[in-house]
Amino acid sequence: MQVEDFHGRRLLSREVDGNEHYFTESKYKVVDAVTLKRKQVYCNRCSQRTPLQEAKINESCYYCPHCLLLGRCDNLQQLYLFEQPKGQERRVKYCWEGQLTVLQQRISSELSEQSGQHLVWAVTGSGKTEMLYESIRKTLEKGNRVAIASPRIDVCQELYLRLVNVFPEETIGLLHGKAKEPYRYSSVVICTTHQLYRFYQAFALLVVDEVDAFPFVGDLGLNYAVRTALQPSGKLIYLSATPDDRLLKKSRTTMAIHQLALRFHQRLLPEPSLLFWNKWASRCLHPRKNRPLRRLIHELIKENHVLLFCPSIQLMEQLENQLKNQLSCRIVSASSKDERRSQKVQSMREQQYDLFLTTMILERGVTFERISVIVLGADHPVFSKSSLVQIAGRADRKGGFTNSQVYFLYEEKTLAIAKACKEIKQMNRKGKAQRDEMRLL
Repeated sequence: MQVEDFHGRRLLSREVDGNEHYFTESKYKVVDAVTLKRKQVYCNRCSQRTPLQEAKINESCYYCPHCLLLGRCDNLQQLYLFEQPKGQERRVKYCWEGQLTVLQQRISSELSEQSGQHLVWAVTGSGKTEMLYESIRKTLEKGNRVAIASPRIDVCQELYLRLVNVFPEETIGLLHGKAKEPYRYSSVVICTTHQLYRFYQAFALLVVDEVDAFPFVGDLGLNYAVRTALQPSGKLIYLSATPDDRLLKKSRTTMAIHQLALRFHQRLLPEPSLLFWNKWASRCLHPRKNRPLRRLIHELIKENHVLLFCPSIQLMEQLENQLKNQLSCRIVSASSKDERRSQKVQSMREQQYDLFLTTMILERGVTFERISVIVLGADHPVFSKSSLVQIAGRADRKGGFTNSQVYFLYEEKTLAIAKACKEIKQMNRKGKAQRDEMRLL
């Protein structure tokens, strides 16, 4: 542990006990971890209020259940809020050899030159991460810190793999609940949104990727974590391919909106084909009645690998066993409960599987080449409009054109299916207009 490890941190007293000699010269303030106000417990780590009876451990101890995931925050603890010192200007090694399109460059320049809050509303596969590189570089050159947060671990891991190559001499930390390495100070932090509870006014640039995803969307505590992890004059950038109505309403008055409806390779989003399949939930597991699904997979893997999204882990596992007995191709599955998920995803990037069964855990943030997509049971309640748009966006994200296809299998055309298809078509119309604009520039 070093002195720098406490810079810009928000830590409970038990997290700093025994390490006081590391931060004797640091600037910090100490507040109560939770405060008892009338008949409620107010948490100074996540800002949430809880009725006393729901937060009571015993007659003298009360805790905050909202942020329990990061360790119990109770009235027997204090919060140490450590200042983030100003760094010195320096040179930053930047190793990205790609080239932004005209539209991407326009957004990239606006983000790097303008202060305040921003919403980048861009379709899946449009190159949102690449449009951030200039802002990241300029922030680091001024001696400041950068954080990119996402609600999903898989998204964080994907971002980490990209940034370590683009900024090879920077210390880049990857923080999430399953990380085994202890925290160390880094100029760039890539983390799940929950990890922001442990930072206090640390970042001059804070990016929240997949801002519409669970568990961040609608969580007041996590939104508070974002605001307080950002420096008072810092820049906040939200990224989303599917912003909800609440965020769009808020952004019209408080943020600069940058919209991009065209993917970086200038191909439009694959529009889903709707395939009616009555009683799909039972028939997909029947060795004879699942022929429509097997036939579809067989046709798609002639040109691409296939991502098959299932509405539940149990169905996914049963279907995997069934298809392994019926198809002569390389098959694997991964879910949130799979400890080898990261290794399997990397193997899929290396094209070691033909058919990859998964759940909504891979609906966003991951990129594979030569991919077609099937959503089994697109009418299931677990699939919202946003998740269906994100899942469809896994196809044709990278590489040359491979005729990637998207299929929604259903027995009832839900409002989510209809809205997802409508949104994709609307974005494609805007994408065509932006493509025509690029040709005139």
